[in-house]
Amino acid sequence: MNGLFQDIRYALRQLRKNPGFTAVAILTLALGIGATTAIFSVVYGVLLRPLPYADPNRIAAIYEIEPNGRHNRLADPNFDDFRDQSHSFQAIAKYGSYVAAASGGSQPTRSTVAHVTPQFLEVFRVQPIIGRDLAAADNNKGAAPVALVSYGYWKQYLGSSLDLSKLHLKIDDAIFSVVGVLPEGFHFPTEATIWVPADIKGENPTRSSHNYDAVARLRQGVTVEQANAEISAMGRRIHDASSEKGDYLLKDATVVPLKDSITGETRPVLLILLGAVGFLLLVACANVANLRLAQASVRERELAVRSALGAPRGRLVRQFVTEAFVLSLLGGGFGLVGAYFGVTGLLALAPQDLPRLEEVSINIPVLAFAFLLCCGIAVGIGVFTAMRATSGDVRGALAEGGREQASSQSSQKIGRSIAAAQIAITLVLVVGAGLLGRSLMKVLEVNPGFRVDKIVTMDVSLPWPDWTDWKAKAGQAIFFRNLIERLKQIPGVRQVGATSGLPMTGGVPDGQFLQITQNELPKNPTNLQELSRDFDVLFRQKERLGEADFCVATDGYFQALGIPLLRGRIFDDRDGPDSPHVAVISASLARERWLGQDPIGHTIEFGNMDGDLRLLTIVGVVADVHEYGVDAPPRPTVYVNLFQRSHSTMTLTMLSDADTQQVTSTARQILHELNPEIPPRFRTFSQIYSESLGSRRFNLLLIGFFAGIALLLATAGVFGVISYSVSRRTREIGVRVALGARPRDVLGMILGQGMRTILIGIAIGTAGSLALTRGIRSLLFGVTATDPLTLIAVVLLLFVTALLACYIPARRATKVDPIVALRYE
Repeated sequence: MNGLFQDIRYALRQLRKNPGFTAVAILTLALGIGATTAIFSVVYGVLLRPLPYADPNRIAAIYEIEPNGRHNRLADPNFDDFRDQSHSFQAIAKYGSYVAAASGGSQPTRSTVAHVTPQFLEVFRVQPIIGRDLAAADNNKGAAPVALVSYGYWKQYLGSSLDLSKLHLKIDDAIFSVVGVLPEGFHFPTEATIWVPADIKGENPTRSSHNYDAVARLRQGVTVEQANAEISAMGRRIHDASSEKGDYLLKDATVVPLKDSITGETRPVLLILLGAVGFLLLVACANVANLRLAQASVRERELAVRSALGAPRGRLVRQFVTEAFVLSLLGGGFGLVGAYFGVTGLLALAPQDLPRLEEVSINIPVLAFAFLLCCGIAVGIGVFTAMRATSGDVRGALAEGGREQASSQSSQKIGRSIAAAQIAITLVLVVGAGLLGRSLMKVLEVNPGFRVDKIVTMDVSLPWPDWTDWKAKAGQAIFFRNLIERLKQIPGVRQVGATSGLPMTGGVPDGQFLQITQNELPKNPTNLQELSRDFDVLFRQKERLGEADFCVATDGYFQALGIPLLRGRIFDDRDGPDSPHVAVISASLARERWLGQDPIGHTIEFGNMDGDLRLLTIVGVVADVHEYGVDAPPRPTVYVNLFQRSHSTMTLTMLSDADTQQVTSTARQILHELNPEIPPRFRTFSQIYSESLGSRRFNLLLIGFFAGIALLLATAGVFGVISYSVSRRTREIGVRVALGARPRDVLGMILGQGMRTILIGIAIGTAGSLALTRGIRSLLFGVTATDPLTLIAVVLLLFVTALLACYIPARRATKVDPIVALRYE
C-alpha cells in the first residue's frame, strides 16, 4: 500500500511539473469521457433501464400482423379470443387513449383518458393508493361510469380529497365517479391521467376494426418466445376461420417485450449516437496516448536511472499506469461535470417523440459506467505507454547516441500511426455529420404542400357521441360553425378553417373505401347482419376498393393553409347537412385510383371511418400534403366536410397578421363564452413544423458536435506529432542546414513526412466511411450513404486542416539556427 501511495504522490508531482501537458490531457479526456457519459445516460434511461413496474421483463405487448407485415392494434373479437383461449398470460388487458375535456375539478382540463379492461392494473402489479381498482362489473355495457385518476391529477385538480365519494368528473357528457387514485409516477399509456372502463358502450364486433392496444403479464416460467408461438398460432387460426376478408384482417399475431415496443424505433438512432461518441472517445484517447508517448520519450534518462538503481520493469510499468489513472480520474471528474450539463442540454434539445426521457439522469449506473470507462482508459493508455517506454534495454539510454536516436525514431513512427488513426476516425465522423447535414438541407427544400407561417392553431375536443347519435353530431357541427364565425371576427385574422388531422401531428385514420353508386348501397342499413353480409360481398370485389386517409375539414382549412385546388371545387354553402355529402380528394389518390380518368362526380362509401353510410360525391382535387413529415411521401387522402360529417376533436387554423398572444387570448375568451367546460390548446404552425424536424436536427447537432471536437483533436494530434518530430530532429536539421540545405528543403522534408501520415489516415478513413456510413441509411433523406460530393468535401476539409497543422511546426523548423542546433541535446 505504501508503494501505491508513493506512486500516486510521484504521479501528482509529475503532473505539476508539466502543467501544459496536464491541462491538455485532462481537458481532452474530459471532453471524451463527458460526451460519452452524457450519451450513455440517454441510452441507459431509454433502452437499458428496466421499466418502473414490478418484474417488468414479464410484461409484453400484443399486436396483430396485417397481410402487408405491418403491426397493428387489436380488434375487439381478436382480443377476446386471445384473452379467453391463451394459456401464456397471468393477466391480459386492452387499452386505448384519447384527449378529452374533463371538468369537475378545480378547473376544466384537456386530459389524456385511457379506456382499459379489467386486469389492466394487474398486468403492472399496481394498486390504487386510495380507493379501489376498476372491477369486472364496471366494464359491463350500461354500467355506472367510474374512473381512476393519477396522483398528480388528484393533487392538482381534485384538492387531494380523501373522500372519493364527493369526486366526480364530467367526460364526454357523462358523469364519472372517481373510485381510485393511482400511485405517484404511474402513467401508462404515456401522459394518461384518467382511466375509465373500455366496454361500457359495447364492443365492435368486426375483426378488421383495430381499436385497442394490448398488454399482458406472462405466467411464471413462460418466455416471450413461447407466448409468441401460442398467439401466432391463434392469429393464423382466426385468419383462416374468419368469414371477413380483406387487407385489414389479421394474418398473424405477435408478442414482444413491452420495453421493446416502447423503444423499438429509437434503438437504432441511439446506438448510432453511442457509436459516434465512441469514435470521439477513441480520438481523445489517441491524443492523450500520443502526449504520453512523447513525454515518455523525454523521460528515457529518468527511467534508465531508476532501472540502474534496481527498479524492475514491472515497477516502472506500475508507475506509468498510476499516472494514467490519476489523469483519467481527473479527466473523468471534470467530464462528469460536463456530462451533467450535457444531459440537461440533451433533454432540452431532444425530440418530443423520444420515449422515456423522464428516466434519463446521471444516476448510480451511469456513474459506475463513467468510473469503469476511466479505469479502462487508464489501463489502456498506461499499459501502452509503459510497454513502449520500457521496451528493450532501458539502461542503454544512459549511453549517448544511437540507442536514443533509434528509440526516438520508433516513438515518432508510433506517434504518426496514432495520428493517422485519428484522421481516419475523424473522417468517418465528419462524413456522417456531412450526410446528415445534406439530408436536412434536402428535407428543407421539400415543399410541404401548405403554408407554415402566420398560422395559429387551436385544438378543441368536444364530447364523443355514439356513432348513431346523429342529433349530437349535428349539434357539434353547429358549434364548430359558430366558433369559426366568431374567430373570423378577431382583428387581424384573415381566414379560419378546421381539420381533424393537422399535418405533422401524427396523421389521421386510414381505411378502405368502396367505389359504388346509390343503387348498389345495402337496402336495409339498420339490420347489422344483412349489412355485414352485403358489404362483405362488395369488399370481395377488389376492383371497387381503394385505400386512403380519412380527414374531416372545412373550406377555410384549405384556404388558411394555402393548399391549392387543382380541379373542381372545395366545400361551399351548397354543402349543408341535408345536402348530398361531398368529398375532396388529394392528387395522389386521384392518380392512384382514377389514373387517366376524371374523378369528379364519382361516388364512394367510406362509412367504416365514422359510421355514416351515405355516399360521398367527389367534387374536387387538391394538391398533396406531407401529413407525416416532409421526409415522408404524401398519403392518398379523402377530405369530408365538417358540416356534413361532424367530428369531435378538431384543430382550428387561423391565418393571422395580428400578434399571436392577442389572437390566442381573444380566441380563448370566445371559446369560453360558447362552452366554459372546453379548454383549448394553442400552438403556432411554425412551432409544429419545427418540432417535426426535431429528430433530424437533434441527430445532426450531436454527430456534428462530435465530429467538430474530433476534428479539433485530430488537428491538435497532427500538430503535436509533427512538433515533437521537429524537436527530436533539431540536431539533424541543424546538420542539414550547415551542409547547405535551404529552408524550402527543410519545409518540404517536414511537410512530406506529415503528408504521408495525412494521406494514410484519409485512405483508411475513406474506406471506413464507405463501410460504416451504411449504418445511418435510415437517417438519410435525398442522399446516399456513399454520396461522393460529401465524401470529397470532407476529404478536402481534413486534408487542408491537417496540412495547416503540419505547416506551422514545419515553418518553425526552417528557422533553426545550425550553431544552436549542433549543441542541442
